Amino acid sequence: MAERTVVWTDTAVRQRREILKYWTKRNNSTKYAEKLIRITKDRIKVLLNNPLSYKLTNYSETREAAMGHFSIYYKTTATRLIITAFWDNRQDPKKLLELIQKQE
Repeated sequence: MAERTVVWTDTAVRQRREILKYWTKRNNSTKYAEKLIRITKDRIKVLLNNPLSYKLTNYSETREAAMGHFSIYYKTTATRLIITAFWDNRQDPKKLLELIQKQE
C-alpha cells in the first residue's frame, strides 16, 4: 500500500494559523502554540496509520479526530489524508457546518 500524503486545505491552514496566533498573543509566549503543534503532528501520524479509527461525522465522508479543545476534520483517499478543518471545539458548531458545506 502506498503511503498517504497529508494535504491541508486553505481553510484548515488559516484556522490553525489563527488559533496559534491567538494563543501566542494571549499567553505572551509560544509555549502553548508549540505544544499544540506537537499534539497535532502526533495525531496526524496516528491518522496516517489508522485513518478509519476516528468517528464519522454527519458531513460527507468526513471524520473527526478530537484533541481536547481542538479537532481535526479530515477525509481520506487511497493516497491522501485531506485535512479540511482545524477546529476549536468551543466555537459555535454552526460556523463549522458552514465551512464544511462550502468545501463540498
